[in-house]
Parts: sequence; C-alpha cells; structure tokens
Amino acid sequence: METKPSVNTTGRYQLRYRGVECLNCGHPLDISDKYCPNCSQANSTKKLTLKDFFEEFFSNIISYDSKLFRTLGSLLLRPGRITKAYISGQRVSYTNPFRFLLSLAIIYFLLIGLSGDLERLDRFGTGPNELPINFSGSMVEDLDFGNSQEDKAQVMAELDSLELNDLISEKIKVRDSIIMADPKKQLIAASEKTFFGSLIRKQEIFGTLIQKDTLYVFDDAKNKYLLDDNWHNRTSFNMARSIIRVKRQPGAYLNSVLSKLPFTTFFYLPVFTIFIWLVYIRKKYTYTDHLIFSFHNQSLFFILLIISYLIDSVFGIDTSGIFILIFAIYLYKAMRNFYDQGRFKTIVKYIFLNTIFVILAIMGAALLFAGSMFTY
Repeated sequence: METKPSVNTTGRYQLRYRGVECLNCGHPLDISDKYCPNCSQANSTKKLTLKDFFEEFFSNIISYDSKLFRTLGSLLLRPGRITKAYISGQRVSYTNPFRFLLSLAIIYFLLIGLSGDLERLDRFGTGPNELPINFSGSMVEDLDFGNSQEDKAQVMAELDSLELNDLISEKIKVRDSIIMADPKKQLIAASEKTFFGSLIRKQEIFGTLIQKDTLYVFDDAKNKYLLDDNWHNRTSFNMARSIIRVKRQPGAYLNSVLSKLPFTTFFYLPVFTIFIWLVYIRKKYTYTDHLIFSFHNQSLFFILLIISYLIDSVFGIDTSGIFILIFAIYLYKAMRNFYDQGRFKTIVKYIFLNTIFVILAIMGAALLFAGSMFTY
C-alpha cells in the first residue's frame, strides 16, 4: 500500500516530485519523506528554478527571524528559563547561543568602532622624534594648579628652571648615539641580561634603529647590521615596532583592540564558567549547561549595551548606569530561576561570582591590551 504524505506541500515539494532515493547521500526514502532522515536534504527531484530559489531564500530568512524574535523575547521576559528550555531539548525554537552571542558582540563593537570617537586620540600621538613629556605645552596649561594665577606661574617657572626637557633630550641623544655607533655590540651586551631584561633592552635598541634608519621588518635590520636571526631578536624587534605604532596612533590601536574583544569573550567565558560549575557543583548540571547559561546572560548584556548606545547616540544622554543596574537585577533573577535556590544562597553566590567575574575581566583586559600592544 502506498504511504500517504504526512503533510500537504506545494511547489517543488509536491508529491509528484518526491523520490525514493536521496539525491545527495543515496539514502533510501519513502514517498512520504519531505526531507532525507540521513542528511536532511529536501526530497525533491524537480529541477531548481529561479522562482524556487528565491522562495527558499526568503522562507529561510523568515524562519531565522522567527527564531531570533522568539529568542529575544524569551531572553528579556524569561530570565534563566530560556536556558532551562534549551538544555532540556527545545533547541529548534531558539537560535544557537554561541552564534547569537557572537553576532551581538560583533554588532556592539562594530557600532563602537564606527562611531569614530577613538580616532580623535590619534592627535595625541607622538611623532618619530618627539618626547612624551612637554612641560611648556598645553598639557601643563590645562592642569589645575589652584585658583591663583600666581601659583600657576610659580609652578611653571619652577618646571622651566629644571630644564627637564633639555635634560631628557640630551640623555636620549647620548643613548641613541651609543646604539647607532655599534648596534650589534649593544644587542650582544643586552643578550647577557636576564630573559625579560634582555627582551626590554633589545626592544629599546630596536626602537632607536627603527626610528633612525626607517626599518620596516626584522630582515632589514638583520641584513644591515648582520644580526643573528633568532626568536629573541625577532620578538624584540616586533615589540619595538608595535610600541612605536601605538605611541603614534593610540586611537587606531584602541580600535584594533576593540575589534578583538568579541572573540576574546569566547575564551574568557569558558574560564568563568568553571567557577559557576564549582559553585553549583551539587546541581545536576553539566559544564556545558552552565556555559549555555553564561552565553544567554552575556547575550542579554550585549543587547542592553546596544540599546543604551543607540539611546545615548540619538538623545545625547548617558544611560549606561541604568542599563547596568537592569542587568544586575536580571542576572539575579536568572540565577534564581535556573538554579532554583533560595534568596540567601543566591545572593551569596551572586556576590562571589560577580567578584570573580570582575577580577577575570580585569586580568583578561590587561592581557589583551598588553598582547595587542606587542603585536599591533
């Protein structure tokens, strides 16, 4: 007896276009199968027309939008419960937590980067031969020396009398002259220091060589000064080149750091999730369950940041504090709903985990900025 199709379909999915073998993987099919149970390809022998192509394209968009709106609604209105639904098997109705968080992070940092505000910091960058200290410039004039103009004039006179700029400039010239006289000799002497001391000293030497001889890559220095081609020299050279770039274009450097933050999040959250797992170790949740909980909460955090940014941009106000407070309340509710514990236990664990979160965030930011400075 012929099996009747389980659903009524139209277009290229009509019964007359059904096959008995998957065109993709060769898996045997029943005429009632709309999709292959082995590879999920549509069971249709009809040639794909332009009309079919656009119909499938827009249906996929509508399907994704329905998941997106359902995920947004659940995140906003059901703190913690969306994670329960997702780990219990209701996954088709919601977007993938990992992909959703990554998309939100990219959107937020893209908005920050496109605002262009950070590029203004490039005006404070130093030139190739400028000193980072200038007591006679506007830097000092903008400082607060008190209400009395006499006090300000006295401080400025004392700074001028010290002639610190001239002193620093003279010492730098002497140092650069010694380095330029025999760079290889100075690098060999630096190699005799401790590992990190040698790295820093070589970075100073290469910094002078880059600015004085306009070197672009390590091979330029290696060929010109007959240097040893080793990891230590290459790393020191790259550090020197990156630090010079950061000093000249601090705004562009910060934009570069921001572009890496979305991806850094996915290295940071798994570490933080270890602490959540330890705090709730008696709960029958796997590490992955806790990680999905972290992804959902962090997604909500980025949603609030995006909303706050858009409101601030349109109305010229600062709403970040309000939205951070909203997230703080939301996170407490999410912990209560997902882990089903009393108020006191939840508050204690809430305080502990947020403290760990801040500590890890500071450490992660420091490592990111330092690493970016040496690889910029």
